[in-house]
Amino acid sequence: MVERLPPPPMRRPDFLDDFDGELDPARWIAHYLPHWTMPDRSAARYRVTTAGLELHIDADQPAWREEDGPLRVSNIQTGEFAGALGTTRGMHRHRPDGLVVRTEWPLTTPWTPSSGRVDVTIAASTELSCMTAVWLVGLEQLSPLDSGEICLCEIDGDAIGAVTAVRTGLKAHHDPRLESDMRTVAVPWNASEPLTWTAIWGGGETVIGCEGTVLRRMPQSPRYPLALMIDVFSSAPPSEGSADPAVVRRVSGWSMSAAGR
Repeated sequence: MVERLPPPPMRRPDFLDDFDGELDPARWIAHYLPHWTMPDRSAARYRVTTAGLELHIDADQPAWREEDGPLRVSNIQTGEFAGALGTTRGMHRHRPDGLVVRTEWPLTTPWTPSSGRVDVTIAASTELSCMTAVWLVGLEQLSPLDSGEICLCEIDGDAIGAVTAVRTGLKAHHDPRLESDMRTVAVPWNASEPLTWTAIWGGGETVIGCEGTVLRRMPQSPRYPLALMIDVFSSAPPSEGSADPAVVRRVSGWSMSAAGR
């Protein structure tokens, strides 16, 4: 039997964006982990259209970090933490060594819930070299152990079709209180069309769903502030040109107290 997600809370979301105007800097940081690189490399390429926020990978876009190869990314996130210039403190330490803060950035927390619910409606990029992702990532401002990640979806362009293969689950990263639990699941929808991805977490449980259907139910959850990150990555070198965008239609989020759990 297909398990259905509970309906969203009746009250207005604590965080809401329909992307019907300019990208709001009071809600979003339009950079991907800017502390680990330089601003011209971390800045998102995007435009707001009637369809929503288009996240682009452009032909002239530089690699995010030279050390990470040709990886290019356009990302928006709802929180950012970094230590002082030259230190190794900062959110989402994606490499085991060699990371130092190259760009100072003040603690920024437009929306960093410790528990709650988020619904993200997004159409994934169909570019074969691209991955579209939606994550909740530990901010780490209280402790470098607060680094766990709820992965709503990671969608490769070559996995999209009438049925789409999606990676989803939890990543412990540097948090010994969590166990990584990622799976590839098949969803019966074409992810190049707008789909709503949901995470509900807190009280020692995390539930991830798509289009109102539960995909994962896991008996663990992060218990510290998380930043929402929505992004499209390309592994192709710039010489191969621009990529089809991912399009974000709507984001709604509720804190635990508002989530009715």
